[in-house]
Amino acid sequence: MASHHPIMTREELSEFLDREFPQIHMGGRTYFVEEVGPRTARMRMDYHERHIRPGGTISGPAMMALADLALYVTLLAHIGPVALAVTTSLNFNFLRKPEHRALISDCRLLKLGKRLAVGEVSIFSEGSPDMVCHATGTYSIPDRR
Repeated sequence: MASHHPIMTREELSEFLDREFPQIHMGGRTYFVEEVGPRTARMRMDYHERHIRPGGTISGPAMMALADLALYVTLLAHIGPVALAVTTSLNFNFLRKPEHRALISDCRLLKLGKRLAVGEVSIFSEGSPDMVCHATGTYSIPDRR
């Protein structure tokens, strides 16, 4: 069973994403691993025009991508670089319109088993205490034999 403490550093996670998923940086880097801790990780998505929807707000799909990536990064921080861990479910509650600033995601693993991990992600506009989105998700962890 995986540890409650991370086994990958912020730098190792960033290098893994750069190597395995360079496509997330197409058009310029906007996703950053900020920190990792026991069953947690924080990510940042810089404000960028490509994340804006009609009406001038950050789009739901951009927040969904941030939440999914935050959950993936948090999981990998605790099980190691398992590229084929996959999302099996995600649920989103959009709570308020985000500000025209970077978004910060705080992810926490609620369950970390051999085959499944369940987590929650809280997303905030940078500098604001008000949550703009709350997500829960489950990841399938491949057999590592």
